[in-house]
Amino acid sequence: MTMSDSRVPAAAEAPAGIEARFLVEQGGFTLDVDVRLPGRGVTALFGHSGSGKTTILRCLAGLTRSARGRLCVNGETWLDTAKGIVLPTHKRPLGYVFQEASLFPHLTVERNLRYGMSRVPATARRVDLAQAAELLGIGHLLDRMPAGLSGGEKQRVGIARALLASPRLLLLDEPLASLDQKRKLEILPYLERLHDELDIPILYVSHAPEEVARLADHLVLLENGRALASGPIAETLARLDLPITMADDASVVIEGVVGAHDATYGLLTLDLPGAGASLRVVHAALPAGRAMRIVVRARDVSLASSAASDTSVLNVLPATVVAMEAAADPAQMTVRLDIDGTPLLSRITRYSSDHLGLRVGARVWAQVKAVSLLA
Repeated sequence: MTMSDSRVPAAAEAPAGIEARFLVEQGGFTLDVDVRLPGRGVTALFGHSGSGKTTILRCLAGLTRSARGRLCVNGETWLDTAKGIVLPTHKRPLGYVFQEASLFPHLTVERNLRYGMSRVPATARRVDLAQAAELLGIGHLLDRMPAGLSGGEKQRVGIARALLASPRLLLLDEPLASLDQKRKLEILPYLERLHDELDIPILYVSHAPEEVARLADHLVLLENGRALASGPIAETLARLDLPITMADDASVVIEGVVGAHDATYGLLTLDLPGAGASLRVVHAALPAGRAMRIVVRARDVSLASSAASDTSVLNVLPATVVAMEAAADPAQMTVRLDIDGTPLLSRITRYSSDHLGLRVGARVWAQVKAVSLLA
């Protein structure tokens, strides 16, 4: 097979987005995936250790030389082994951030950043130093040496350095894994800014459900080198045919919009997609109309056949049973609900399911006992 190291434009044959088809056989492990991913926003690669998350990133970066298959990124072919096309790593316009920032210890923060810029001709730069420093909140660190930075600061510098390579694809391999909870909470808002303000696809590897829920638009669920599912996060987390839904911490992600605020009781109303449905949460006032992401755990949703008026539960919503499956614990059931087009999961006992006479199509009242608002 003849390998070519020149980029082959393929706009006519590849639509916008990422087409990734990889086959890798290494020792006793085989990666065999074929996914289509969005051309912007954050795609999370999620799964247990050894499921193939980092191997996919390495294939995207061209670091796994034995990878066979095809990779097209927003109209450009980076890999097509059937045609002898293999774009080497140094010619792939991407940024790669590892678990450790790996900054040059003898260079200041600014000189570390300028090293990232040096990879790209001035005429091709899409992000400048001032913009990257502002996005990651590191302007006050430019004269510092890496030894004097916290773990979260180092990672923010590492991400800024990757951005200054003006990538068309940004790969983040568990960038928060080495940080304690305080540092994770420090860096998450900056990752959200990347999501909101950059028009490039970001692939984010994580095994932390809370990070995925907060950042991802699209979810790829991996297990033993295979992609069990790939789709929008709200829909994928609500599927009852996936192991993640049967787990004890099964949850759904909902995109809500801030509505009214009750100052007397400190309650914020979040309007859900669809007509008329909303949730109330204990929270300070936020600007009306602001988009917010909500996480509701299946174990925090109970069901009733009629609406209770004498209950301490703030949110009691009419819903339709869409599907039902046995949970990991055979004494429990996972029920998928629909609330005006918004999917919701409920974890109840099999006894309660039988007692209520639940069936697909039944109308019930979903009692939402807790809501996590991701700011």
